[in-house]
Amino acid sequence: MQGDSRLADWRARALRLEEQVNSVMVSQAYAVRRMLIAVFARGHVLLEGDVGVGKTTLLRAMARGLGGGYERLEGTVDLMPSDLAYHTYIDEDGKPRVEPGPVLRHGESLATFFFNEINRARPQVHSLLLRLMAERSMNAFNREHHFPHLLVFADRNRVEREETFELPAAARDRFFMEIGIAAPETREARRALMFDPKFHDADALIESVDEGLVDYTALNAFASELQNAISVSETLQNYALDLWQAMRDPAAAGIQLDDVDVNTLIAGGGSPRGMSMMIRAARVNAWLAERDMVVPEDIRAVFAETAGHRLFFNPIYELRRDEIIGRLLDAALARIAAP
Repeated sequence: MQGDSRLADWRARALRLEEQVNSVMVSQAYAVRRMLIAVFARGHVLLEGDVGVGKTTLLRAMARGLGGGYERLEGTVDLMPSDLAYHTYIDEDGKPRVEPGPVLRHGESLATFFFNEINRARPQVHSLLLRLMAERSMNAFNREHHFPHLLVFADRNRVEREETFELPAAARDRFFMEIGIAAPETREARRALMFDPKFHDADALIESVDEGLVDYTALNAFASELQNAISVSETLQNYALDLWQAMRDPAAAGIQLDDVDVNTLIAGGGSPRGMSMMIRAARVNAWLAERDMVVPEDIRAVFAETAGHRLFFNPIYELRRDEIIGRLLDAALARIAAP
């Protein structure tokens, strides 16, 4: 009973955070829910979308609700790996100084590291970020620094390609979820964004979210407790395994796509890490819905965001990724019978 009460208390806090972030965004409830799932599964998030659709606002609002140390870094073509660890400058006395950079500044209290326009940074920076995401640690100033509470939030726009660098497969696989953000479709949502003054001041909007609404220092322990509390039946395990196999070999699963040779489509991906993260996300989705076990809807709800970016196509199809990936995921869900 005590465990059930604790799960309920945390759920109430999580839903309150979701409500406040939704009040900042317009018609982005789908993306906000998946961001919330990633936070409680302790996973890093990459947002992708056009310019000006609210990616940065969403990430900043979620970071404020978590509290703790917060740092933001702008991706630029001249950014170097050392810029994450330290910065040098000339002080008022004309002497050179070295100070901790954005990753080290808050020490172990760093809770959110926001990498804006990550695809503008060079591969060398991505390599350092990969370790930071994978191990939550960094070597600097002759010692190893640890960041036990760290979540990396990043965004990239898919419009500009000049002076940008595609994330390597290993870096993309480290992101728990890749979430697409699109402009609102409904006329009323667009009317609010255009004419309601409250949506014209992003800083004021973000300040309307209660700071530290969720205790970031307790999230690791609770996330582990949550995962152990939500069960997955053998039937659901087999369903998830069948989906995994369909991603690795869609032709053998009987999946067909127009204008695509599915026999040569997949170059790699569908990693064990990725599929385990899908189940982590499904457990959180079940918990938010007040269930103590995973059902097929929980897996389907997180399938695209946890699996899609971990599939890598042969070059002839990679150029058509945005067109193909959604069709492939939908076909897998339609082909593999849910229990």
